[in-house]
Amino acid sequence: MAKKFLTLNIGASEIALAEYEVGSGGALTLSNYGLAPLAAPLDAGNADTILSPALLQIVREKGIKPGRVAVSVSGQMAFLRPAAIAMAGSSEKFEQMVRYEIEQNIPFPLDEMVCDRQILGDTEAGDKAVLIVASKIEQIEAVTDAVAGAGFTPEVVDVAPVALVNALRGIVGDGGACTVMLDIGAKTTTLVISEGEKIYNRSIPVAGNTITKDIAQSLGCTIEEAEQIKRESAYVSMGGVTEDDDPTLDRISKVCRAVLTRLHAEISRSVNFYRSQQHGGAPVKLYITGGTALLPQIDTFFADSLGIEVEFFNPFASMAIGPQVDQEALGAEAAMLSATAGLALHAAGAAPIAINLLPPSLVEERAEKKKIPVVAAASVSLVAAAACGLFAMYHSIDVVDAQDEAVAQVSSAASKFDAAIKAAKEKVEAQAAKSGALRDLMLRRQLAIARLNAVRQAIGNDLWIERWGEGRMTIRGWKDRSETFVERAKAKGAKESTAQDLVISRLKANAIVVPESVGEVEMKDPNVGRGDWVGQFSVKMEFKEPNSNEQK
Repeated sequence: MAKKFLTLNIGASEIALAEYEVGSGGALTLSNYGLAPLAAPLDAGNADTILSPALLQIVREKGIKPGRVAVSVSGQMAFLRPAAIAMAGSSEKFEQMVRYEIEQNIPFPLDEMVCDRQILGDTEAGDKAVLIVASKIEQIEAVTDAVAGAGFTPEVVDVAPVALVNALRGIVGDGGACTVMLDIGAKTTTLVISEGEKIYNRSIPVAGNTITKDIAQSLGCTIEEAEQIKRESAYVSMGGVTEDDDPTLDRISKVCRAVLTRLHAEISRSVNFYRSQQHGGAPVKLYITGGTALLPQIDTFFADSLGIEVEFFNPFASMAIGPQVDQEALGAEAAMLSATAGLALHAAGAAPIAINLLPPSLVEERAEKKKIPVVAAASVSLVAAAACGLFAMYHSIDVVDAQDEAVAQVSSAASKFDAAIKAAKEKVEAQAAKSGALRDLMLRRQLAIARLNAVRQAIGNDLWIERWGEGRMTIRGWKDRSETFVERAKAKGAKESTAQDLVISRLKANAIVVPESVGEVEMKDPNVGRGDWVGQFSVKMEFKEPNSNEQK
């Protein structure tokens, strides 16, 4: 029977949860996956309210059953330091030198950090090339607590740059040549250089959101509108004076090129730093991945500007795809799953680099769980020993007394073991109840957020909600802004001529609204709030209720 692994990559604005299976021959299969946006940037203070609802959304939508999971966090949450350490003396001496290297390179007290290291190979000077990874305990615990709060059990805590290197080396292979991986996300771009025993990474604050903000500024539109334009129409200009007959698209393509030119400058700076500090070679190939990698002509831009071969990274080049996976959707979303492929190799024991930043509290918890079979075996041995003693003393004059005493000992030991089992079971049940209550709370909160977002998407930034209750709401807006609201929608193809018709149409089109329930209704207080400058109307509506399977 194939063994399953759950993997979770936590990005700056989105998470990816993927389920993999590994067959008897070690071949991996992607059996299911889901993506969900984060409502706000993740930090140690909001992980439970931001991360847990996003996880539960994927659980509801994709039917992925929570279980043990390998997690990767952003490179911004960790310190990755390459080091060359002499292998002199005993292994204890080597570990002391590693610890010293950590203390010299990590800008926080060691007791506040969770650290791990791995030997990557030998340097040209004969030292050991070591990768040191560390993160603050409070940050990692906030993430693992939030993951556990959604019903999952964190088994591995990796970092995204290492997961990307594992995906690159495990799937594409490592011929020793200098290769660059560029994961262009929403908030940051993760650059990873891999060359033999050398690894270098950097987080660059130029990414998809930068393009969105510059488009909004260039066109004078909202961030939401700019994001939609970027996803639907944007592409990278090749540098001509005028490349598109549509002046708006031509301007957008040049905005994209300007941002990527800044990113190219940062890439060149990073490569130069890597070559000077680690004496690495010149890159021979660039792999690009991440959500922004889907921008048309981005590969041609980097190939021309960097002068090297550029290829879109396919994390599933050497994997099978399960029947439950939507192949068409995967074609558009595979770029967001690269880190999960590296995590799957780690969980299956096939990753070249096996870093684990599991916090001390979870390490201790796992150690306690491992003791339970030992206690059970000891109790069985005690019972067996007592039985043998009884058999040996069967013909003894004091057989009755000895038997009573042995039985009493066994009974006492069994009672203690039974009490321990009962206490552990009660603790597990209490935690399960607490987890279930938290999961229900998160589901309700996520549902409320989704409903509010549905209304906000319908009324845009030009109108506001004056009153909401009893299945109806009153919407107001300055009359000039309402007219602008309608005209802007018409420019995008809308046919509605009034603000109320446009809002009703958008609500009916939303997936979580019952279409036939939406309509304009007579206002209870038609003259309250009305004036020469303000318009208002009332709308009735009902939301779809999640079915029982979605709630589980």
